[in-house]
Amino acid sequence: MISYSEAINSIDSSFLYSCEGETYEGINWQDNRDIPSKVVLDAEIVRLKEEDVAQEYARNRATEYPTIAEQLDEIFHNGIDSWKAVIKVTKDKYPKG
Repeated sequence: MISYSEAINSIDSSFLYSCEGETYEGINWQDNRDIPSKVVLDAEIVRLKEEDVAQEYARNRATEYPTIAEQLDEIFHNGIDSWKAVIKVTKDKYPKG
């Protein structure tokens, strides 16, 4: 779950604030600048969630690929075509968007 803190920091990490709970009303602003409205922060939370979902395949791939050492060993012993087949299994399991 994306929090208001994450949304605030995404918009401007220099804002001074503290949060009590998970609601907009729980944000205690200690900043004299114009603060983001609830609408702006809610929109940023939606954007961050969409970005997170869009990058899920990359996170999954990163944990599923064989280690570099294992990949190099595959190339050395079985050639590039075999290595491509090994990598394709993960790419097919977690396709881009």
